[in-house]
Amino acid sequence: MASRKLKFVTGNANKLREVRAILAQSGGTTREVATAKCRRAAELLGGPCITEDTALCFEALNGLPGPYIKYFLKELGHDGLNKLLVGFPTTAAWALCTFAYSAGPGSEPILFEGRTDGHVVTARGDGKFGWDPIFEPNGTGQTYAEMTPEKKNSLSHRYRALSKLQEYLSTLKE
Repeated sequence: MASRKLKFVTGNANKLREVRAILAQSGGTTREVATAKCRRAAELLGGPCITEDTALCFEALNGLPGPYIKYFLKELGHDGLNKLLVGFPTTAAWALCTFAYSAGPGSEPILFEGRTDGHVVTARGDGKFGWDPIFEPNGTGQTYAEMTPEKKNSLSHRYRALSKLQEYLSTLKE
């Protein structure tokens, strides 16, 4: 795959930084959104590309806000997202990342998903990247925002999805 150029399409500089760091270390739904984005990007670019979509899903709300987390966060903030769960018996949540790969225009995108289970907590840590301050992966005792980039990138939903994508891309013939 070394001689091929592949474009990662995102408008989020933080996602791009995480994707680069993860790749450097290891050499309606998010599926629908990722597929549609990837199809359109391949058409616009006229060649192979990858796109990504991320969701934060609350168990108590049957998976909402899911792929709409960006809009919920913008309107409610971290505190408002916590308030959505007041009165529910659980704060369990999962972070879901879906990468889509297209070989080019007209090619059906292939999806690669990664999931990290955790809980929604009161905001802690650096608030520079989305909902990171309110998501604490199970067994870590830290929110994504409190973790070093290396720690987050070794266990995150994005890392898990990228690992699957990397494995697939390594099987492609030159």
